[in-house]
Amino acid sequence: MRYLVALYEIDRAYGGPEEGGWWFDTGELVRLLALAPTEARAQALAERANRLLDRLQRHRRHVDSVLYDGGRFTAIVYEWTAPAAFPETRPQYA
Repeated sequence: MRYLVALYEIDRAYGGPEEGGWWFDTGELVRLLALAPTEARAQALAERANRLLDRLQRHRRHVDSVLYDGGRFTAIVYEWTAPAAFPETRPQYA
């Protein structure tokens, strides 16, 4: 099996007006960071990348801030292929 560590630029999107309005997390693929033979190795690489990203982005606004203007990234592990964006389908209010 093959595991990928992918780098995504994250953001928030408006979900709808229900319950006073709700938002959901989104991300666009920036690049593939690594290939790993096991899930454990891929998770370790993603955790290391996210620790470094946390340090590099500590002065950037958080995604949930109304003043957020982009520029935050996260590493995510996928099996076989990484989608171009997440979520792949728009969530529905339940």
